[in-house]
Amino acid sequence: MSEPVEVPIDEDVIRLGQFLKLANLIESGSEAKTVIAAGLVRVNDEVELRRGRQLHVGDVVALAGHKVIVSA
Repeated sequence: MSEPVEVPIDEDVIRLGQFLKLANLIESGSEAKTVIAAGLVRVNDEVELRRGRQLHVGDVVALAGHKVIVSA
């Protein structure tokens, strides 16, 4: 697993599907739906199945060996 990378957001919160795309972990919204539904995405070390999950600064998202941290 690589070192976590910080990815800044402009708002106080961001939806998981949007954040995966912003962090360049996926190519499209439909890909977000697929990887989340398959249980491949973890938020703060727990499997997350909701694409609309609200992420806040400090949350850690993991997918396919990559970890990213929501930052301000």
